[in-house]
Amino acid sequence: MISKHNAPHYKWGENCDGWRLVDKANKSIIHEHMPAGTCEARHFHNKAEQFFFVLSGIMTIELDGAKYQLSAHEGIEVPALLLHQVFNHSNSSLEFLVISQPNTRGDRIAAE
Repeated sequence: MISKHNAPHYKWGENCDGWRLVDKANKSIIHEHMPAGTCEARHFHNKAEQFFFVLSGIMTIELDGAKYQLSAHEGIEVPALLLHQVFNHSNSSLEFLVISQPNTRGDRIAAE
């Protein structure tokens, strides 16, 4: 059994958290937490396709310039090579799953 309570933890961005629930070469599943008012850096992946699924809070995600707002129990797919960025514009925490295939380690390219 795995959960954010016993999974490997790391910090990223502006005091955000990640827990690696599955970390294999062919896929990863990460539970992420973003405090209110935070965002990640805009980037893309050469190979990895991703699916973001909101557990709680409200996510704003920008996909190649278009913005989408997702609430709890909603998700969105992000194909490889597509610029994307996640924001938490709300006043409360955001928690979500990021499912990637293959794993994104070494596959993240920052936007210029």
